[in-house]
Amino acid sequence: MRIDKMLSNLGHGSRKDVKKLLKNGVVRVNGAIVKDAKQHINPERDTVTLNGEEIEYREFIYLMMNKPPGVISATEDDRDETVIDLLEAEDLVFEPFPVGRLDKDTEGLLLITNDGQLSHKLLSPKKHVPKTYFAVIEGEVTEEDIEAFKNGVTLEDGYKTKAGELAILKSGVTSDIELTITEGKFHQVKRMFLAVGKRVMYLKRISMGPIELDETLELGEYRELTDEEVQLLQSYEP
Repeated sequence: MRIDKMLSNLGHGSRKDVKKLLKNGVVRVNGAIVKDAKQHINPERDTVTLNGEEIEYREFIYLMMNKPPGVISATEDDRDETVIDLLEAEDLVFEPFPVGRLDKDTEGLLLITNDGQLSHKLLSPKKHVPKTYFAVIEGEVTEEDIEAFKNGVTLEDGYKTKAGELAILKSGVTSDIELTITEGKFHQVKRMFLAVGKRVMYLKRISMGPIELDETLELGEYRELTDEEVQLLQSYEP
C-alpha cells in the first residue's frame, strides 16, 4: 500500500494534504523519514509514525449503535438525519454504512461497518440470520398468536412469512413480547402483528445473530465492537 493512501484513508487529509506532511518530514517508516508519496509499505509489518506518534492502520471498522427513533438507517438523506450523521469524524473516514435497516421509528441494535463481505453474509436471505425484537403491543397477545407466528402468518400483500418465535413477557391491555424472525421484509414485525389483528406501539431490536445490544448505550450512542464480538460475527453460521 502506498504511504499517501494509508494516511489519507485514516483521515489525515486529502492526498494533497498528505503530500505536504511528507514534504515536511514528519512521517517516518521504521524510524526513517519518508518524503516519497509513492513509497509502498506493509501496514501489518511496518511501523509508521506521524509527528512522533505511531499510526495504527485498520482496513475495517465495526460499530454497534443504539439507534434512536426519528433517525433513518441510511448513509445520506435530503430530509432526515441518518445514522451516519451521528458518527464522529474519526469513524466517518472509513466510509461505513448500516448493515440492513431499522424503520425510522424503531430503535435498538444497528451494526455499522465498511466490511461489505460481512454485511452481505448477515443480510443474505439464504443465511436466515435471526433478529430479536422487544415490542409493546396494543391488545392482549395470546397462545393462539404464538402458534400463528410459529406457522408463519400471511401479510396483507399475500406473502406468508417464515416461522417466528414469539414469547409473551406480559399480557393485558397492552402486552410486552419478544419476537425472533429470520427475514427482513419492510415493516415486517408491525405487519405480522397486523395480520393477527394487533398493533405495535413500541419496537426495539435487541439482537442480530450472535450480537446483543449493549444496554449501557444511550439512544444515539455507539461503540466499536470488541475483538471477541468481531470474531463471533466473522465465524457465525446460523
